Amino acid sequence: MKRRPIHYWCGMTVSCLALLSAGPAIPQQAGGFSGYAGYNSYGFSGLIDMPAAHSRPDGELAFTSSHFKNQTRNTLTFQISDRLSGSFRYALLYHVRPNPSGPVSDYRFDRSFSVHYRILDEDQRRPAVAVGLNDFLGTGLYSSEYVVASKSVSPSLRLTGGIGWGRLAGINSFRNPLSTLSGHFDTRPGRGSDNGGVVRTNNWFRGDAAFFGGVEWQATDKLRVIAEYSSDAYPSEDGSAFDRKSPLNFGVSYAWRPHVIVGLSYLYGSEIGANVTLGLNPKTPPAAAGQDKAPPPVVPRAELAKLGWTADMVNPNVQTGRISQALMNDGIRLHAIDIGPRTVTVTVEIENERYATTAQAIGRTARHLTGIVPPQVETFVIVPVSAGIRGSAVTLRRADMEKLEFDTDGAWRSYARAQFDTAQAQLTPITGRYPLFDWSFKPYLSPSFFDPDAPIRADLGMELKGKYEPAPGLVFRGAVRKKLLGNLDDSNRPSTSVLPHVRSDFNIYEREGDPSLTELTGAYYFQPAANMYGRVTAGYLETMFGGVSGELLWKPANSDLAIGLEVNHVKQRDFDQLFGFRDYEVTSGHVSAYWDIGNGYHGQVDAGRYLAGDWGATMSLDREFLNGWKVGFFATFTDVSFDDFGEGSFDKGLRITVPLNWVSGQPSTEQYTTVIRPVTRDGGARLNVSGRLYETVRGLQQEDLRAGWGRFWR
Repeated sequence: MKRRPIHYWCGMTVSCLALLSAGPAIPQQAGGFSGYAGYNSYGFSGLIDMPAAHSRPDGELAFTSSHFKNQTRNTLTFQISDRLSGSFRYALLYHVRPNPSGPVSDYRFDRSFSVHYRILDEDQRRPAVAVGLNDFLGTGLYSSEYVVASKSVSPSLRLTGGIGWGRLAGINSFRNPLSTLSGHFDTRPGRGSDNGGVVRTNNWFRGDAAFFGGVEWQATDKLRVIAEYSSDAYPSEDGSAFDRKSPLNFGVSYAWRPHVIVGLSYLYGSEIGANVTLGLNPKTPPAAAGQDKAPPPVVPRAELAKLGWTADMVNPNVQTGRISQALMNDGIRLHAIDIGPRTVTVTVEIENERYATTAQAIGRTARHLTGIVPPQVETFVIVPVSAGIRGSAVTLRRADMEKLEFDTDGAWRSYARAQFDTAQAQLTPITGRYPLFDWSFKPYLSPSFFDPDAPIRADLGMELKGKYEPAPGLVFRGAVRKKLLGNLDDSNRPSTSVLPHVRSDFNIYEREGDPSLTELTGAYYFQPAANMYGRVTAGYLETMFGGVSGELLWKPANSDLAIGLEVNHVKQRDFDQLFGFRDYEVTSGHVSAYWDIGNGYHGQVDAGRYLAGDWGATMSLDREFLNGWKVGFFATFTDVSFDDFGEGSFDKGLRITVPLNWVSGQPSTEQYTTVIRPVTRDGGARLNVSGRLYETVRGLQQEDLRAGWGRFWR
């Protein structure tokens, strides 16, 4: 195997850091610890190499890159909740022996997952206590478990001690203290499979155990000094990897900037190590509160009455034109309106084209109406619409708009006084709304992760997108891409999959598809019954497949649960991603259950048939922040055996969605989503069709409006 030069890995690391360097992490408190742990060389809460009990700030997302002789670890860690964090690690190791009886590899890429859960919080009498699993879903090279406690003995001094199993039981080990619970705890089975991806719970907390520990001194607000006793004997590293002379490690950690932490350490009596962590928190955007232009003021009816209303001013057609123009200037499209010269209620259907939360578009619409409609209008009914699908009708009293505009608790009080209804009659679209053609010409970034020959690749180019809506619910979409620069087409590793190559030939698509027609579809959205929604899409559905996709969704407005059914019949597209097809075709489909768990957590289960003809289910858990950030995890298990699936054993990964307005501060509905898979195989592969119903419908209903109502007055 070819050994990569050091500048190659430096470039890879710098690229990772550049992608994740935006946004502040929470800094240490002046004069001592903040209550948060630092990041260790494995990229999760810890000392230098060892774990610690405290966690990171809730919601923090961080990338850590660490290196010492023949060991480079790149780790992405997300603080899933206040107590639970998860990490995905991609390591490069030289001169390592993956199996105790196997040969030494010149170099090896290793993927692994870790979880860290804080059981107890620190108080004046007791320490913080946490439990963790390392490499529980991988090859097992870093496989270990631990229970650890940390306690501050002064504002600037903290002690940590713990017990480790597996790899963390390599120095001065002793009989497992848990063996009193079961005699089976006295042995530890093998560390994993060659393919990785197998959860071997019979390994957890078994075999011998060992102590580890350390001390941290917060010397200044930015500088932390650390010493630790490591119980890791590095059993898989060959003697030529590095010379381990001592279990003691010493290091310093410096918060160079609030979101950049660098560290330097002296390891195992022989080596110098370095690490850098870049963190961001979705709760804290770089642009602070954003750069939205000021909303229109609420115009009291007493002021409006002074205008001396003429017959022309109250003419419904004139009113419609004025409302449409005012909303369009604010990034909101008027879809339909019901207004008359003597009415006391005005009903409008709107399409939000600018704001990340629909509630903000509703608030701005109501503000505009106070300055345009006649004084006798008492209530506004505002209905959000997307792709012809109508959401919850929001009824607002004009008097509440006048009273609560500057109220310190105006957001909550305006929500409490609003009424939500799904039984409003559908209105006739305004003249000129259909047909509508819209297009954009923008740059695109297409990354690829964890190719064995190059862990990070990417293409940058231009994308021309168009959308045509000839009638309500009928949407035609198209997108063409032309690469300007990049290296996705450099991959020439052939697929070894024994399954139909529905995803594993992705490198051929990248190599031959330039320019590429990534989408050309026609979709029809409809509502066949109360709480029921439908979609039929046909055409070139994604880069690799074209055909027909149909979907039904049951989603009551006030329910945390939804049920969906999707059926697709598709054929594989030619590698050049133009208009031709290959011979492979398949019928796939899923029954899906969606659960809004609360506090921003969303669970989903999809059960059915996948593109390779395999049957199984996908479990997903996402955390969604109020500003549109999403971080999620998924795993798919099908009737394909682990051996037939190949490396990784089953499909799994992370997905991250970043709202562009979070980065720029400018109002926008656009988002960037990337999926990080340890390996791309054919088992558990699902069709990537755009415009699925759940996300479209959920954003229009009361529960989602309530979550975003904090921006109603923005």
